[in-house]
Amino acid sequence: MCLAIPMKVIKIDGDECLVESGGLERRANLALLEGVKRGDYILLHAGFAIEKLDPAEARKTLRLINES
Repeated sequence: MCLAIPMKVIKIDGDECLVESGGLERRANLALLEGVKRGDYILLHAGFAIEKLDPAEARKTLRLINES
């Protein structure tokens, strides 16, 4: 089973960015996506941003994850 986590983009530096969720910060590679900007939510899987998310859906998913 694969798991991708919604994370918020904090800082962008070329094809990499810093993302945050629940106080945890990680670096993510943006090579698979176009048009990502600071404040966007992305799905992070194995160090790669694989999808840009609607902010409301991202927050809803994070709430569900935090409930378990």
